[in-house]
Amino acid sequence: MTRRKRIEGKRIARQIEQTAAERYADQRHDVAILMDCIQMELDAHARRAAAKPTDWGFVGDMGRIREAMREILQALLIGRHGWSETEAARFVTDHLEAMREDLRR
Repeated sequence: MTRRKRIEGKRIARQIEQTAAERYADQRHDVAILMDCIQMELDAHARRAAAKPTDWGFVGDMGRIREAMREILQALLIGRHGWSETEAARFVTDHLEAMREDLRR
C-alpha cells in the first residue's frame, strides 16, 4: 500500500467516527493552517511582484485571489447575519473602501 493510500484510509476511518463538533474542530484547524499558508504565499507573491513592477500578470493574480477571499467572507456574513448575497457583497465593498480611506489619512 502506498503512503498516500494509508493517509487516505486513516483520514476516512477518523471521519467516520467523528462527531459534528470534532469534525468542525478539525476543519477549523485546517482553515487556520490554510490561512497561514496563504499569508506566506502572499508574501512570496509580493516579493516577486515588487521585482517586476510593470508586470500586470501579478495584478491579475491578486484580482483572482481577492475575489476568492471576498466570496469566503460573504459566505460567512450570510451565515452569521442571514443577509442576501447582495447585502453581503455591498457590505464587503463598503468595508474595503472605508479601510482604503483610513489608509489614505
